[in-house]
Amino acid sequence: GILFEEPSVNLFSFNNPYGACKTCEGYGSIIGIDADLVIPNKSLSVYDDAIACWKGEKLSEWKDVLVRNAYKFDFPVHKPWYELTSEQRKLVWKGNQYFGGLNEFFKFVEDQTYKIQYRVLLSRYRGKTLCPECQGTRLRSDASYVRVGGKNVTELVLMPVDQAHQFFDTLKLNDQDYAISKRLILEITNRLNFLCEVGLGYLTLNRLSSSLSGGESQRINLATSLGSSLVGSMYILAEPSIGLHSRDTKQLINVLRQLKKLGNSVIVVEHDEEIMHAADHLIDIGPEAGENGGEVMYEGPFEGLIHDDKSLTALYLTHRMQIPVPGQRRKWRDYIELKGVRENNLKGFDVKIPLNILVAVTGVSGSGKTSLIKRVLYPALKKIHGGYGEKTGQFDRLAGDHHKITDVEMVDQNPIGRSSRSNPATYVKAFDEIRALFADVPLAHTRGYKPGFFSFNVEGGRCEECEGEGMVQIGMQFMADIHLTCESCKGRRYKEEVLEVTYRGKNIADILELTINQAIAFFSENQEASTLENRIVQKLKPLADTGLGYLRMGQSSDTLSGGEAQRIKLASFLTKGTSDKPTLFIFDEPTTGLHFHDINKLLSSFNALIANGHSIIVIEHNLDVVKNADWIIDLGPEGGDDGGNLVFEGLPEELIKSERSYTGKYLAPKLPRKQ
Repeated sequence: GILFEEPSVNLFSFNNPYGACKTCEGYGSIIGIDADLVIPNKSLSVYDDAIACWKGEKLSEWKDVLVRNAYKFDFPVHKPWYELTSEQRKLVWKGNQYFGGLNEFFKFVEDQTYKIQYRVLLSRYRGKTLCPECQGTRLRSDASYVRVGGKNVTELVLMPVDQAHQFFDTLKLNDQDYAISKRLILEITNRLNFLCEVGLGYLTLNRLSSSLSGGESQRINLATSLGSSLVGSMYILAEPSIGLHSRDTKQLINVLRQLKKLGNSVIVVEHDEEIMHAADHLIDIGPEAGENGGEVMYEGPFEGLIHDDKSLTALYLTHRMQIPVPGQRRKWRDYIELKGVRENNLKGFDVKIPLNILVAVTGVSGSGKTSLIKRVLYPALKKIHGGYGEKTGQFDRLAGDHHKITDVEMVDQNPIGRSSRSNPATYVKAFDEIRALFADVPLAHTRGYKPGFFSFNVEGGRCEECEGEGMVQIGMQFMADIHLTCESCKGRRYKEEVLEVTYRGKNIADILELTINQAIAFFSENQEASTLENRIVQKLKPLADTGLGYLRMGQSSDTLSGGEAQRIKLASFLTKGTSDKPTLFIFDEPTTGLHFHDINKLLSSFNALIANGHSIIVIEHNLDVVKNADWIIDLGPEGGDDGGNLVFEGLPEELIKSERSYTGKYLAPKLPRKQ
């Protein structure tokens, strides 16, 4: 028989050693054999070496035994792996009386690990795998014996929030149980309701925080604030609409209004048109960015914008300025095809992704866009083109013209450099040319200064007091460290003698203080510009073209926002010009933090990349980008379990005719009506 523990709160918590699964210690995954590494190419058959570890003179004996005996239990050795039934695949792992399966093979390898070659072999196929005991739920198995309303805690944490809310809403208990749990159930339903209201009903309760997007994390914090029912507080939100489909923005606006009704003040920094429409009071800062900004252009209710002619926001919101729809869509011939995509909530469909054009992947939040592109397409292509990708999501096979691209780049919003020494000028390699230019000045020649002398990263010309940082860090033991301007160089990073070397009246520290637009103007002024100056301008121009002309040349990368970091990466690819190595670029919500005016510049940069022979996929909710796409892949129709279907693939003009697509419904007003 089984000895049961008396249930306590800790029994149902994976953060407590008492309730955590004993095998994975509450992590939900263990280091085991990664099936994706064992069978990397699922379009091969067992006979054609689909099983990577059963190759070679000695190890292929395992495969030979299976092939020789396959007729005895009717196993199709010539059928591609992706066409095998789940029973047949399980059989290859478990084996039977006629052959030893993969589980037995890896047990044999583990027994031989005193030999170095077997240790190396085993390490090739190890990876994070689902914990076999708790199946990823992270709780000890006997916690699932306790049931409420016919469900155990394991089943509840695997439910999406909206289903869990419905379950607790309709939960029937006897009088005694209801009296005990009345207050608890009220708290649970309220909190789940707030999560649904901020558009997160598709998330499962055990979803890892690290896998959430920035917008999702912010909306969870928003739901927490609603749950706390604070009064008289001021909430300051930075772009809460990130990652939200137009359909879900209305829900978010209702939540913000609820916060206001409770007696709070809500300040939102936002570029979303709908949220601006809903605001009681607008403050518009401008007119441009950086040096050319910083003025209050307009303050007042939305209606007053119509009379404002100076504010770019006003001009776009009142449609006096617009992001145009392209005159014609690009045609395509080559494509990559994913067959049988089943990762997360994706329902096993086939999809074609055209090359050499701008492809937009759309759908409501949680419909499966990230699963399709970042979990399946990107790792699958990265492994083919010699890179190391994360574990590839579940799908049958990759087909089409993937050999027509030579690389795949994920341009996401991760920082471009965590070091305070990295800056926009160094990232696009313009600073190398600037240092060479200063080394060419007669005074630098006389003193024997080489280009490296003008670097703040190596010894030589930099200030040694602050090692070229311009700031000195002072440790405060139990408090946070403080940063003070270096007294020796006054924050200019270089020794006095280096700053005596000037080029057209400016020293190297002055150049780093310029904005990118000012630097382009400075290096373009000279009528007899040298090839070095021309190269500097060529490398800086893509930064201005992507709307980053307001950044300072020497601005630390760790002070940049996610959207700025993403556009600097885009600019660095644009500096390479036309390439004989066609690349597939994947952008994840590139309009984050962008004003309408900057989206216009971003689209021009996309067109330049495509003109250089590359292909672009954008995962995007912004309708101004979607209407400019040459091809749209729309997933849905809902988020979570009700999503994951291929709703539509084709031209934007056809998408608006689809009755199942929410994207089509919101896109229709943005496209010109055909007479």
